[in-house]
Amino acid sequence: MDLSVMMLAALVILTLCAVLSYMYRDLGLIGAIVAAIIAFWAVSSANPELTIYCAFVFVIGIINLVSLKAIKSVIQGVDYGLVGLMILATMYIFTTQDLAMILVAFVLVSVPTYILVMIREGGTNVEVGIKYITFMVLATVLFLIGAVILAYTKSAPNAILYILGYVMLVLGLSIEVGVAPLHEWVPDVFTSADPIPMSIIASLAKIVPFIVALWVLIYSACDLTASITVFTAVLAAISMFTGNIGALTSKEPARVLAYSTVANMGYILTCLVVAINPEPAFICFALVGVVLMLFANAAGKIGFFNAIKGKGAYSPLMYLLAFSFIGLPPLMGFWGKFFILASLVNVGLFLGDAGLIYYILAAIVVINSAISVPYYLRLARDLGGEWQLNLANVISLVAVIIVFITVAFVPVDWFVNSMTVVAQTIGVVI
Repeated sequence: MDLSVMMLAALVILTLCAVLSYMYRDLGLIGAIVAAIIAFWAVSSANPELTIYCAFVFVIGIINLVSLKAIKSVIQGVDYGLVGLMILATMYIFTTQDLAMILVAFVLVSVPTYILVMIREGGTNVEVGIKYITFMVLATVLFLIGAVILAYTKSAPNAILYILGYVMLVLGLSIEVGVAPLHEWVPDVFTSADPIPMSIIASLAKIVPFIVALWVLIYSACDLTASITVFTAVLAAISMFTGNIGALTSKEPARVLAYSTVANMGYILTCLVVAINPEPAFICFALVGVVLMLFANAAGKIGFFNAIKGKGAYSPLMYLLAFSFIGLPPLMGFWGKFFILASLVNVGLFLGDAGLIYYILAAIVVINSAISVPYYLRLARDLGGEWQLNLANVISLVAVIIVFITVAFVPVDWFVNSMTVVAQTIGVVI
């Protein structure tokens, strides 16, 4: 059956169940799971190379849905529908090359978080919501206008417009995901909001913005791109140092995770610097690094935030998630950083004397990975506890299984081969 028809069917089921969930909350959960299953089947059937990607998104989405069980929401049932909508958009993003639909997917992932961030036990956190929404609206406007300007310069080249569009897109992305120095909202929102909605915002909501940014930048690339990527490189370096130093000096677990997110987004942002270069293989490496880092970040944030909500989780699980964040081989976090470093070093070698900036970025990634070791171990120690059969431990166990997938399948050729084919859908000519 046609992919668009199946995705529409999933969306209809999701919407109907979300509406009816006001009477029966679990109907919202059931509808979201069914919609996710339909979307997974439809996308993987139409594009077999996307099966691995969709499988990760499906699992991350499901544990995000289940984690909502830990909180009594004032919009009971509809919260499941909002997360389900984010799952559908995240699975769909690699299946189209239509700019309008790609930007729609970006909005469908971003807007639900406006509501989710205000959810807390027994009410709503309006103050946090206002701060978050203010920044997100600004981010979305900058991102969309930047994307449209860049798309316009593809057919009507204009140096000034291209630079304007590039800067607006990267600034919008930076505010959206929390890249320093545009991370003002991150520490306060992560600390003040309920841990469960934050686990969703810090995990599932981070995937689509980077993929959309990569697609737009590759699609609109021109002679100016190589020189203007210095702007992105500087932001990435600032974000890595700001995030890791901020986490190192923070004590509250939620604030540590906030600054950890700032640092992780800096690592991933380095891949946008690699995305425009003469060698497609390096872009594929960067794409593998982006997706693996996003999945590792999602699993780790889900596990840690659910541990905060549950007043702790099983200590070995916390340490394993910490090791993945640090980049201990062969956990998923290691492979994400490995491919990011591989893409940076290879582009540096390819460009020769002109590749100094790539070596510098690679060195900064390594230095910041070392800086992160103490606070991740401290976080695992503070959140660790005895084993109990509860929701926090079950979710943390699933999160650990996700980051352990690369242990069972080493080397990760299976993922590289999949992403190499997927790279073609975002305009990489192989």
